[in-house]
Amino acid sequence: MSHVDSPVIAIDRLRVGQYVHLDLKWFEHPFAFGHFKIKSEEQIATLRDLGLKTVRISPELGDPPATLPVSAAAVSAAAVDAAATVQAATVPGAAPDLSPVMRVKRAMMEEMKARREDAQRIENAFVNSVKLIRDLEKDLYSKPLETVQQANKLIAQIADAILSAPELAIQVMGDKLGGEDQYFHSLNVTVLSIMMARDLKMPVEVAGVLGVGALLHDIGRKEVPDRILLKTEALTQAERNLFEMHCHFGVEMAQRLNLAPGALAIIREHHELFDGSGYPARLKGEAINLLARIVVIANYYDELCNPPSIADALTPHEALSLMFSRLRSKFDPRMLQILIRCLGVYPPGTIVQLSNGAFGMVVTVNTSRPMKPTVLVYDEDVAREEAIMLDLDRETEFNIAKAIRPSQVARNVYNYLSPRKRVSYYFDASAARREAAKP
Repeated sequence: MSHVDSPVIAIDRLRVGQYVHLDLKWFEHPFAFGHFKIKSEEQIATLRDLGLKTVRISPELGDPPATLPVSAAAVSAAAVDAAATVQAATVPGAAPDLSPVMRVKRAMMEEMKARREDAQRIENAFVNSVKLIRDLEKDLYSKPLETVQQANKLIAQIADAILSAPELAIQVMGDKLGGEDQYFHSLNVTVLSIMMARDLKMPVEVAGVLGVGALLHDIGRKEVPDRILLKTEALTQAERNLFEMHCHFGVEMAQRLNLAPGALAIIREHHELFDGSGYPARLKGEAINLLARIVVIANYYDELCNPPSIADALTPHEALSLMFSRLRSKFDPRMLQILIRCLGVYPPGTIVQLSNGAFGMVVTVNTSRPMKPTVLVYDEDVAREEAIMLDLDRETEFNIAKAIRPSQVARNVYNYLSPRKRVSYYFDASAARREAAKP
């Protein structure tokens, strides 16, 4: 049975456990969704306060209902009248006086608008940072000293913002810059590494060294031929040996740039694995520099999410799950726990199904409450540009039931959520400061 054909009952017949559909626009009622299972008598009271005389229900989605001998034809007309009354009273500009329950919804709408504005601001900052990194890498040979100064300045700004914010929000970015994959990767690894440094309460000067090493960890690739870097099929052993030399090439370049010893260690060891299976020196355990162990994890995670071939990409949830369940021995266990603690089990960019059955995409994670992210929700009755953004830390009625592969959702849902082909992250410290400053 489609919800359009759902039976209609009088408002005084409602009870906890029934699943209702509201024939109202999203901004005409105070609930997060226009369809939901009634959890409390307070919700029924709110429905009555809206002036509704009837409401449609889905018996198959609610708790086993009692028989409701209601004439669908009679109550449908009443429902139209009630909806019209509510719409006249609640559409923007229709009346200056809003009921208390509608003031709640209006506040929710304003908050979502602010979140969309924040997202655009963060996206702009991300794009600017990617462009700056692109210019830095292009000038590395021709203007080495100036380039290092600019890199240190960028990292100082990022590290200061991330380390000093009372709370830190990590947000998934869009796919606005084509052909900039290497710069996305450098910035991703840098942001994730400094995010982990924050959790470790690392001093700002050490985090600065970590950031520079993370930003420049792949500079040795400039000495590897493109025929190897761009090859899509498996490398031959000889090609593999030459590719692995990028760590050595990078150290030589970093020494000429007079980078700090910690940054040198990152460039040399960012492919060393905790179980000794990495390269180039097959270092094991704590023989690997601590800063390098952080970058190893950030680098590995980003390569799983953003491999050369998009067809091989894992979702953020899959990448973390794989690293924890099957590859755990390859990483410093403490650093792996920190990454998972900061990003949550459902990192930004993960398609999820909520406890009420709705589909959404995790867009922002607050590192202090990673299991309660903000989710952009699919709702066919809400325009994409006005999409519902649920902060699960506030909307405690909902939680994430499971992660979903993008290929498993219907095409209209996929297009609405528009999951990123590339998963890139950036941080928002200013919004967190505003949140912390609220009374």
